[in-house]
Amino acid sequence: MAVPLSSFSLSKHPVSNSSSIPASNPSLDPSKASVLRTQNVLGSKANSGGIEQTQLRLCGANLKTNSDLKLQASREPAGVTKELKSDKSERMAGVEHVDLFNEMKQRFLSFKKHKYMKDLEHYEKLAKGQAPKFMVIACADSRVCPSSILGFQPGEAFVVRNVANMVPPYENGPSETNAALEFAVNSLKVENILVIGHSCCGGIRALMSMHDDVEPSSLIGSWVSVGMNARVKTKAAAHLLNFDQQCKHCEKESVNCSLVNLLSYPWVEEKVRNGELNIHGGYYDFVDCSFEKWTLYKENNMKDRSGKVAVKDRAFWF
Repeated sequence: MAVPLSSFSLSKHPVSNSSSIPASNPSLDPSKASVLRTQNVLGSKANSGGIEQTQLRLCGANLKTNSDLKLQASREPAGVTKELKSDKSERMAGVEHVDLFNEMKQRFLSFKKHKYMKDLEHYEKLAKGQAPKFMVIACADSRVCPSSILGFQPGEAFVVRNVANMVPPYENGPSETNAALEFAVNSLKVENILVIGHSCCGGIRALMSMHDDVEPSSLIGSWVSVGMNARVKTKAAAHLLNFDQQCKHCEKESVNCSLVNLLSYPWVEEKVRNGELNIHGGYYDFVDCSFEKWTLYKENNMKDRSGKVAVKDRAFWF
């Protein structure tokens, strides 16, 4: 959009006074006519010295006026300067935006050449349907990508990511997480559900910062309050630890809370009880690049609504 520039209005001040200059009279001596014209312009009292002084004053005034105009014209209005700088910033941001997508384009073309085309039969099969063995519930944190960390290939894992990798209990009603859970378990027939927590989780930090007697006012607060049981258990078990250590404790406790919540879904509990579905917890520490994994112990009395879970096959990968 064109930026309108402020125009400078230059008023024209006539050199003569309000009386008009009479036309030359041929009967007058030319030299006298010239003097009359000069007197009319500069005033009847002007003499030759006065004329020179007046002319100098006029020249000085013109020089000053011209100098002032040049100075004024060289000054950009503040608003225009600000808008021009803003336009420059927007252009730079646009260039960066294009560069990001150019890089993304190259990554896609590399994927197509080195993976898709080399395993075309596999991808053609995936185009007809999916049958993943895993459902993964992970955090939306950009540093926690299940496919990158655990090497899942296309078609191997049905992945849901949300703030703090939480699973709300069945009685909380529908959400995008449990809608995906229903689809994965009942339609895709996944054999494993893996809930992955991680270090330095902002959602867990928000949960641990909440006040017990204050209702959450933000969308994030309302969502992470799903893990309130994990917070209560952490406060009881780790109250002597500092805040950062409490958060780390809660990051793992929250995974167990989600595992218990999974069992509140009738179709999940039934399949776990029948041995058709396994439920696992995981914790990825990207500070030292280690991974902890455990499996919910499958017993008929394993479902404990107090939040305690029995686990087996705990392993550390580092």
